[in-house]
Amino acid sequence: MPTVSNMLVKHLISWGVTHVFGIPGKPVTPLVLDMDNAGITFVLSKHEEGAGLQAAGYALARGSLGAAVGTAGPGGINMLTAAGQALFSQVPVLFITGSPPIREAGKVLGQDSTMFGTDLVKMFEPVTKFSARVDRAEVFRSYLEHAIEQAYTGVRGPVHLCIPLDVLTEQVEDFDIRLPDAYPQVIASNLEHVASLLASSRRPLLLVGGALHAQHAYEEIEAFATRWSIPVATTPGGKGAIRSNHPLSLGPYGLGGSEMADAYLQQGVDLMVVVGSQLSDLEIPGLQPAQYPKHIIHFDYEARFIGKALPVAVTPVLGSIRGNLQALLARAESTAHSRELPAVLTAAAASEAAASDDEAAGLLQGKQVMETLREELPADTLIYGDAGSHSFYAIRYLDIQVPGTFYFEEVYATMGRAIGYAVGAKLGMPNRVVACLSGDGCMFMNGTEVSTAVNHDAPVLFFVANNQRLDMVDKGMGRHLGRAVGTKYQVPLDAAKFGEAMGAAGYRCETVEELRHAIRDALQQNRTSVIDIIMDPDEIPPTMKRG
Repeated sequence: MPTVSNMLVKHLISWGVTHVFGIPGKPVTPLVLDMDNAGITFVLSKHEEGAGLQAAGYALARGSLGAAVGTAGPGGINMLTAAGQALFSQVPVLFITGSPPIREAGKVLGQDSTMFGTDLVKMFEPVTKFSARVDRAEVFRSYLEHAIEQAYTGVRGPVHLCIPLDVLTEQVEDFDIRLPDAYPQVIASNLEHVASLLASSRRPLLLVGGALHAQHAYEEIEAFATRWSIPVATTPGGKGAIRSNHPLSLGPYGLGGSEMADAYLQQGVDLMVVVGSQLSDLEIPGLQPAQYPKHIIHFDYEARFIGKALPVAVTPVLGSIRGNLQALLARAESTAHSRELPAVLTAAAASEAAASDDEAAGLLQGKQVMETLREELPADTLIYGDAGSHSFYAIRYLDIQVPGTFYFEEVYATMGRAIGYAVGAKLGMPNRVVACLSGDGCMFMNGTEVSTAVNHDAPVLFFVANNQRLDMVDKGMGRHLGRAVGTKYQVPLDAAKFGEAMGAAGYRCETVEELRHAIRDALQQNRTSVIDIIMDPDEIPPTMKRG
């Protein structure tokens, strides 16, 4: 008769999980051994937060389930930040934590994970869709079924099971649970009214957010924009959902936004169609009442934040975002106005393209770096942007040639997350070129996961925008508060040597030509590489709108 551990491994395999990320400890060793015996690769991460971020990156890139394992007590606690990031990234990740034997509960136990110690179940509740302790083998099937249903239905997200050591080795009857990924999609009941609003609008705007990435709804959003001839702007998190050279693309809006998108809104919008965004303070900073749309159509799974950001009339479209887009396209009988982007917008785009061309002597600028990355990296490179100024330079200046090749999340915004996401993505998609766009601050936090990439033969390109400070905070404090405190490093990071210390190739780049050479050499060598980009520390990033 199989054990709980055997059955968990059986289901991970049946659900297509090839890699599980984590750090072993006594309470989870039966599970780690069973995974190895069954052919699942256990990826030894350098920190449990890194393991959780890698599992999320794996899940996001593959559009499937990710899994992370942490031991009892502090090992599990270290995964909480990663679970929260997976929740905001809307990716299904199964977090598994251990615990000393449940039969010993109530005694003083090392790394106790029950109510008598650090209660991991309660700690995971705010950052997951489901969190439970499997305190006996008889409930394992039921709890696993509930967990996987929550991970996959509605807005996808992370779930957590804490399984004590003695329960892992208990025997259970064999059973099978299928992924609930074929459940019927929830479709809104007011699509006819929505179609009429779209058809009658004279000056609409389609604002696309990051939830499109979690659903891989790139074809649907381009078809939707084309069908109703709606100009498209992307939020910071929505960057990459549509190609930059699409005839209707206005570029990014919000923090890091373009002059072209700003100019369009300043001319007035009668209908804003919000898809994949909940209109956070980073998505509509600086939007003045005179620029508010007259009406909003808001696609979301739930009504929680609909109508909360702007005091205008709102028509909710509840249920599956991708399903509702498909349903609207299927009933596209209404006639839409044919629209072209006004000439004033073309002028704004030309003005922006000409701007920022001046270089500080010998120092790299954000626009230069992003243009160089675009020229040298393959068009379908998967690029993961970390939290910081560097990603906002990418949001403004990095052209997207293939939808779904740039990922950035701006609301939860874990620093160092892209490092783990890129490692997980590369292990999940080994045939794709994968790059991480990080900063020196993020690298200080989670940079040891470069070693995970090296040890597991994941040739990720780690680009480190190095300006010797927490740049976004430094410039924000200086601009809005008069001075910055606690934002600069007395001894800056030498990211190239840092990478070399962990077995990666290291490059230090102070000019565009050095950056070109580093990218070409790293691609040719096909090994994990850390490319240290020495940036102009005085350049003002495109993040000042927020205040």
